[in-house]
Amino acid sequence: MLGLVLEGDGEWELTGAASAEEAAASDLSFAWGRKGVVLGAASKAGCLIVDDSFPNGRTLLRSPDPRGHFAMALRLLYPARTYRAGIHPSAVVSPSAVVEEDVAIGPCAVIGERATIGAGSVIGAGCVIGDDAVVGANSLLHPRVTLYDGVRIGARAILHSGVVVGADGFGFVRVGPSYQKFPQVGTVAAGDDCEFGANTTIDRAALGVTRIGNGVKLDNMVHIGHNCVLEDNVVIAAQTGISGGCVIEKDAIIGGQVGMGDKVRVETGAVLGSGSGVLTSKIVRGGETYWGTPARPLKEYLKQLAHVANLGSLVERVKRIEKKLGDQSGL
Repeated sequence: MLGLVLEGDGEWELTGAASAEEAAASDLSFAWGRKGVVLGAASKAGCLIVDDSFPNGRTLLRSPDPRGHFAMALRLLYPARTYRAGIHPSAVVSPSAVVEEDVAIGPCAVIGERATIGAGSVIGAGCVIGDDAVVGANSLLHPRVTLYDGVRIGARAILHSGVVVGADGFGFVRVGPSYQKFPQVGTVAAGDDCEFGANTTIDRAALGVTRIGNGVKLDNMVHIGHNCVLEDNVVIAAQTGISGGCVIEKDAIIGGQVGMGDKVRVETGAVLGSGSGVLTSKIVRGGETYWGTPARPLKEYLKQLAHVANLGSLVERVKRIEKKLGDQSGL
């Protein structure tokens, strides 16, 4: 099934998978590199997916990418849950909604007017799909997902519990002594093969579209502000907040708890380390790793960090110099 070469006992039965440290004789595991040789050698796993550096002598599957093939094996050993097509009696589906073939709609879900649910999709319990919203084919919405009116989600999407797509952006205008709401009349459009983690929020555009590209992966509790553009295959870790009008170009990687001001641009392939802060309108250059607040290239950040670590000894050195100068001057 994986297209790999087997070494050892092909009749050995595997019933699960685990890490190399925790695996039992009935488990599949994986290991690679120098550390993997040590972990794998001590592992009780019945079979290991390994690279060419691993020695012979036990049941193995040789792979150029042990981690990737292990992920494929997990899908075989732990098939995804299947859902029976149909609409639960407690669900509320507008007569004008389009529900295509083999769709499962769970208890207490609400499907708004003229909404479209693509073929093979699953709408979990308590989900709310607004008027004119679109869910692409073979998508999975876990319980309590909310799609506001007019939002579009592509095919094969996975939206975890608590995701909210299409809420108003944070737009206000100061008029006299108070703030008044700037109407948020845009929408959100997400591409195919996206996954949004639990309690992630994506705001609709003030005008136009907040765009999420194909293959974008957002961790739990990520916030995407109004009018942002996330290009294809962007990955963002948990608790990151992105202000309005930011552009994250394709293949960028954003660590956890990153904060961005308005209109930041992160270029193709850039990496932002966890906890970084990017000031308004700054550009994070492509192909580089940035860290810190304000975010700066990793080499520069590490150099400054080393200086900070040496401040204690520098203070003592200055005190010694001052004392010596004072003694020489008779003060």
